Amino acid sequence: MSRGGPQELGALIPRLTRPAFRKRSPDAAQILADWPQVVGPEIARMAEPVRISAGTLTLACTGPAAMELGMGAPALIQRINAHLGRIAVRKLAFVQRAPRVEAARPRRPAPGPLPPRVEKSLEAVPGEELRLALERLAQGVFARKP
Repeated sequence: MSRGGPQELGALIPRLTRPAFRKRSPDAAQILADWPQVVGPEIARMAEPVRISAGTLTLACTGPAAMELGMGAPALIQRINAHLGRIAVRKLAFVQRAPRVEAARPRRPAPGPLPPRVEKSLEAVPGEELRLALERLAQGVFARKP
């Protein structure tokens, strides 16, 4: 195959993902993405994963939280590894910093009425699930901007 010709998608993926995985391993990305589901909301409020390197997961938390998490480290490590499906974390390290708490997202205003022609078109859509999805889409399209 020529260098400039078509390639299989599977051949491109490693080249595309390598730079991202150099910055953050797939395990770290999964832990960061699923942190509240992995450890539960209480621990997620206490500590935030910072990085994973050479089997050590570094968590940002306050001093008292680090002491509490340090005592429960074996169970926490076991939960994390069970979520990942392999042994990726062997020990925990802590940096003293309060975890970032996500700001509450501003509530969207209640959707206004849809234009009559749109409502009439939606009534003709077969299947309740599809009709509700299209209705939510229409409400987003016709939402009034403040």
